[in-house]
Amino acid sequence: MSENRDAVLSEMLVSLIRGKKYASVRDAMETMHAADIAAALGDCTKEQVPLLFRLLPKELAAETFSQMEEDKKELLIQSFSDSELKEVVDELYVDDAVDLVEEMPASVVKRILRQADPEKRKLINEILKYPEDSAGSIMTTEYVSLRPDMTVEDAIKRIRRTGVDKETINTCYVTDNNRKLIGIVTVRTLLLAEETDIMQDIMTEDVISALTTDDREKVSLDFVKYDFSAMPVVDEENRLVGIVTIDDVIDVLQEETTEDIEKMGAITPLEKPYLKTGALEIFKSRIPWLLILMFSATFTGGIISYYESALTGFPVLIASIPMLMATGGNCGSQASVTVIRGLSIGEIEFSDVLRVVWKEIRVALLCGITLALLNFLFLIFVSGQSVAVAAVICLTLLSTVTAAKAVGCVLPMVASKIGFDPAVMASPFITTIIDALSLIIYVNIAMSLL
Repeated sequence: MSENRDAVLSEMLVSLIRGKKYASVRDAMETMHAADIAAALGDCTKEQVPLLFRLLPKELAAETFSQMEEDKKELLIQSFSDSELKEVVDELYVDDAVDLVEEMPASVVKRILRQADPEKRKLINEILKYPEDSAGSIMTTEYVSLRPDMTVEDAIKRIRRTGVDKETINTCYVTDNNRKLIGIVTVRTLLLAEETDIMQDIMTEDVISALTTDDREKVSLDFVKYDFSAMPVVDEENRLVGIVTIDDVIDVLQEETTEDIEKMGAITPLEKPYLKTGALEIFKSRIPWLLILMFSATFTGGIISYYESALTGFPVLIASIPMLMATGGNCGSQASVTVIRGLSIGEIEFSDVLRVVWKEIRVALLCGITLALLNFLFLIFVSGQSVAVAAVICLTLLSTVTAAKAVGCVLPMVASKIGFDPAVMASPFITTIIDALSLIIYVNIAMSLL
């Protein structure tokens, strides 16, 4: 639905441009959300994008620019005069300016920083010093700070005077003379308080904050946990240095989820959107894992070769190998994906490993017995196999499901404990391990019973 809407908006704007109805274009875009304008510009040609962008009012232009895709931003910057670039950069919030600098090539970055005013350039450089995945790297320094001895009247005057340049004014931060964070106060609290009330009397002192060095994914989870729209970021001495806002958190969650999905599919995470990434780059992101998995699969082949003589006497046993391996792999994947998701949102910790294993074993027994029973009936009444052969296959199935569930839940937790990304332990990696386990279990049960 949104894609159709973007296409219609883009077509409408292009149609107005072709008719040289520039006033109508400007009026139409002024009624649109910045995200919709950015999406519409994404479908326009290289010649149309700068023309449409220049028709936007200054503030809407900056907001639209921050929402645009990387290649369109670069295109606009190349078409801007120095004065136009300065206007856009000056209107960007600091965190958006930092994102822009991180996205652009070095030659473009130099031009951006050259056009930024000295104060903003200093703030951009300070944020760029923080590690890429830290809270400091996604924060903005544009927030409203108040003093503890201010009255409500003074606070509201300050918000009116400085709030226009801040990313959010819904929550204000009370700091002392050394910029140490001592409390927060919301605009709602200010509006409902008496004008003579003092900040230190109405502020909330129990403030949940993040350190500049905290992992940004942890900060994002805190947003979800506490239902925040903004969170203060402090240094080691509890001095307020910035805030993280909900729009940046949504971007982080989207990036982290995409990265986890790619790793779970045995793909090195891509830096750009799929349609913007070349075939060679996609090849490079996939081939290392394919090589690892291919060579690991030879281990499974080696097991089959080793026990070949034991299996040749019972062709039906060989025919059941794909079913056993696939079922084991699927069961392991179910457990691993569930645990990985729990780890990523903070629902599961390594200390819960015994509880998780116990739960998965119970689930495995229920699943395994159900699958084994149905398979036993199929082998006896449909395939016409002997009870002994059916028993071997079904006992293996039950054992494989149990082992797969246990391995599938334990490996991601161990990986997380040692600092390894648990998403890597998902489907392809676990499936390879389960394949080998299922074969070893299968052959040993067969040799014992047959």
